[in-house]
Amino acid sequence: MDLAQKKCVPCERGTLPMQKEAAARLMKQVSGWQLLQISGVDAIEKKYKFRDFAEAMMFVNKVAALAEEEGHHPDIKISWNKVTLTLWTHAIKGLSENDFIMAAKIDAL
Repeated sequence: MDLAQKKCVPCERGTLPMQKEAAARLMKQVSGWQLLQISGVDAIEKKYKFRDFAEAMMFVNKVAALAEEEGHHPDIKISWNKVTLTLWTHAIKGLSENDFIMAAKIDAL
């Protein structure tokens, strides 16, 4: 099933973060996202560029609405015409399929 068609589901207690090999496979399904580590935690990140601040904020508002709908929230950094989104599953301190589902849904906005 296409990632963008799936729904984020809460991680169960004891769920382990995704292994790097599984993350690498899912990376092939999301365009422009980069796999990185933040303070030793695997995450994915993408940078977007817009014409101006207003356009960047319209995008961020769409991402925020989607995040609320899915119950999975990215870290968002906004500057004048740029937005950086970082996804990782805080509850398990690493990546889960939810991060890739959100990435695919964000790309479909």
